[in-house]
Amino acid sequence: MVKHVTFAVPGSLDTPTGGYAYDRRIMAELRDLGWEVDCLDIGEGFPSPDEATRSAARSLLLKIPAGRPIVLDGLALGVLPDVAAELATRHPLLALVHHPLALEWGLSAGRADALRRSERTALAEVREVVVTSPTTAKLVASDYAVPAERITVARPGSDPAPRSAGSRNQVPHLLSVGAIVPRKGFDVLVAALTTLAELPWRLTIAGDLTRNSNEATKLRANLLRHGLTGRIETPGAVSSAQLALLYDNADLFVLASRFEGYGMAYAEALSHGLPIIGTTAGAIPDTVPRAAGLLVEAGDATALAGALRSAISDVDLRQRLSDAAFAAARMLPTWKQSGAIFATALEKLA
Repeated sequence: MVKHVTFAVPGSLDTPTGGYAYDRRIMAELRDLGWEVDCLDIGEGFPSPDEATRSAARSLLLKIPAGRPIVLDGLALGVLPDVAAELATRHPLLALVHHPLALEWGLSAGRADALRRSERTALAEVREVVVTSPTTAKLVASDYAVPAERITVARPGSDPAPRSAGSRNQVPHLLSVGAIVPRKGFDVLVAALTTLAELPWRLTIAGDLTRNSNEATKLRANLLRHGLTGRIETPGAVSSAQLALLYDNADLFVLASRFEGYGMAYAEALSHGLPIIGTTAGAIPDTVPRAAGLLVEAGDATALAGALRSAISDVDLRQRLSDAAFAAARMLPTWKQSGAIFATALEKLA
């Protein structure tokens, strides 16, 4: 019997973020396991769709043959509780929650509360929920009233990678990877680095500059104001080959996230054996072992600067962190393992 599932994804599957990369890889693994997988693009603009997009998404979803399992990406599901209720009468539904929508940084209290209520209502309509970390599983259970037995943790997989060679010079190359959005904390990172002007370093921020035009403008303005345009490069979203080269030339990975539902960029840095400077927000401590990185409280530019100063100034410290990171990477799940766990959650829908 053919196992058929439809993934409902808001926007292009090629969008350069960890969430979309997760969706792509899980679909590929399910196909290898014998599933027939359809990907349905239900429109751009989520989680703040206009009425036309919302209506079009509903129409597309209602055209899926009755009885077929549907995986609803949380970026859209959380703001479509009425559509989820309608679909639940015809389909077994699985929610894929990368991180709760209300935890996106920069939202007003009113907007965050509205998203929390909406997502909680939507999650009540699904049979199973897949999350990407134990921390997110606890949040979904405690704050969104999803019974623990309906939650499956399927962490992102990790691809084997060569250990980074480093910059091979006296100026450590720092690398940060993530879309330029408030949650990634690039304003905090720049604030920290402005206090380290006397140290030798250079930074590349590889991430989509088009996701949030206000945040991209703010980043450029901060670099100009602090005279850092010559030391911090912002090439935008880069190809896989370019990103691999950046990792290989890096001496240190840094990302000042205010929240992560898992932190795929952190895991990729581990795979390359890079010392990590990050935060304790969300699931980051689930991903980055203590021995592999220096983690500080999110939003604390002073603490972040202290961690960066230690790592930039101490070659031996970087080596110890690097050794621990490369060792930890061997303990990360493979995509094959993650796909098998996801498949088990789909089987439970029956």
